[in-house]
Amino acid sequence: MKVQVLGAGCKKCNLLYQNLKSFIEKNNLEAEIEYIDDLEKLLEAKVLMPPAVFIDGVKKSEGKTPTEAQFKEWFQLQ
Repeated sequence: MKVQVLGAGCKKCNLLYQNLKSFIEKNNLEAEIEYIDDLEKLLEAKVLMPPAVFIDGVKKSEGKTPTEAQFKEWFQLQ
């Protein structure tokens, strides 16, 4: 599974990346996570309001900071 956080390098974007990374580690999920702050890649992905989260190429969130409950939903955890 590939998880991408696309952001602008701001505090909110970095916090989302750290929270999502911690969630993945805490739940022993097999996922590769990366943070992308390249403006061209944000535009290619049609991200107008960072941060955005993509899981296996599917946009899950944009312009907000998701909660842990949303993380659980994305990864289908109870």
